[in-house]
Formats: sequence, C-alpha cells, structure tokens
Amino acid sequence: MAGIAFDLPTDVELEESVPRGHAARLEQTLLQARALIESTMSLHRRRPATVSGVTHMDAEVTAETLERLVRGARRSVNVALTGSVGFVEAVLRRLVQVPSGVTVRVLCNPAALEVAPARLRALPAVRVLRHELCGIVVVDGTAAFLRLGTEGSADDRAAVVTDRAAVSTLQLLYAGAWSRGRRLVDHPEPSPRLRSELTRRILEQLRSGRTDATAACALQVSLRTYRRHVAEIMRELDASSRFQAGVRAVELGLLHETR
Repeated sequence: MAGIAFDLPTDVELEESVPRGHAARLEQTLLQARALIESTMSLHRRRPATVSGVTHMDAEVTAETLERLVRGARRSVNVALTGSVGFVEAVLRRLVQVPSGVTVRVLCNPAALEVAPARLRALPAVRVLRHELCGIVVVDGTAAFLRLGTEGSADDRAAVVTDRAAVSTLQLLYAGAWSRGRRLVDHPEPSPRLRSELTRRILEQLRSGRTDATAACALQVSLRTYRRHVAEIMRELDASSRFQAGVRAVELGLLHETR
C-alpha cells in the first residue's frame, strides 16, 4: 500500500458516511476482522520490525506504546473494549491522559462493562454492543493499537498499525459498529439479585429449553421455588417472555452469547 495516499474522513464525516442500512454489514465486517487481523499477525508475531505498516510488540512495551499514542492524540480516540481485564484496565488508565478537546468514544461488550462499570459510566461517550469485539484503539485516524490475544487469554501482545489505508478502513468499520451500539445511559445496571450465581444457573436452564420440572430437579429446588425465581428474574429484567428474558440477560452480560 506504499505510495497510495488517502484523505481520511473526519469523525463527523465518519458518522454521516455510514447509513443505518449498511450498519449491520459493517458491524459484521468488524467482527470478522478480528480473525483476519489475528491470522495476519500470527505470520509475523515473532518479528520485532515493522512489516507493511504493522509493528509487533511484546507485553513489556505494550503499555508504554499505548500511553504514547493516547497522549499524542489531537482529534479523536476511538476504543473497542473486550472482556479482557488487563486490556480494559490498561486502556482506561490511559484515557485519563487524553489531551483536552480530544473526542473519546468507547464501544464495549457486556463482558468489558462488567470489568469496570463505574469508570465506564463516568465517561461521556460510551456504547454497548453485545457482540464479541476485537480490542482496538484508533487515534486520529492515523494509527491503530490492536490487542492480539484472544478473549479470556493472558496474552498481552499487541500491534500498532500505521498504514493509512488500513487505519482508515478500521476507523470506518468502527463508525459502523458504533452506530449499532446501545448508549450506556440506556443500558440498565443489573441489580445484585440478577448477579447472583443462582440467577445465572436459572438463566442457563431457561436458555437450554428444559422443562420447569427438569430444571428444578437439576438445581435441587422445588418446582414452586423454581417458578417463583423465574417470575422474579423476568420482573427484574422487565421481560414479558422467557425468550425476551434470555435476550436481555445477554445484553446485560449475565449470560454469554451462544454461537
């Protein structure tokens, strides 16, 4: 891609350039990009040098590089957070160092929201997307920080992408996913009752489609007690059906989405 120049769109143009009708397709492309990125990175993961605008880093230099990119932001910092505790914590620590006047947007999945709900709710522009995301930070549309580890892994390796065409594409895809996210202020915080282990087990039983009698037996409670818990959970989730309760449980991060 060397020698090819692109005029990068501004953040406002990005928002306007992604029609709602195309948002679903863009979101799917962003989700698929995770596999493509990881496949590409695995070919050069052991090479410390820059290859085609991609610099690979081990854990020792990841935090320092992320801080340098965020501190150097002039227009925008667009973030996608996964449920990786280390990645969420590292990014949130650096976001407080963003220069004044820079627009910060954070897109997270329910698992990431569970890691630091209070700090995320304190940020001005946060949206929740219930699909799995790749960990990414795009700065000014000119550089992107990518987490290479898979969901739930302890792999802290990362890569910085500076190829203008690649970063421009990532920022456009981010805008599509952002348009599909639900505003965090509209995303209710689950009550302590919904966070209990018993509730999680009951929700798993509901999702499995088991009969009430079979589920009650599996949980070693009476049928009457099981049905009372189900009614309370549905009321807490403001759900009119068990299917709707399952959907909202996934949206709130109480259950992981099945594939």
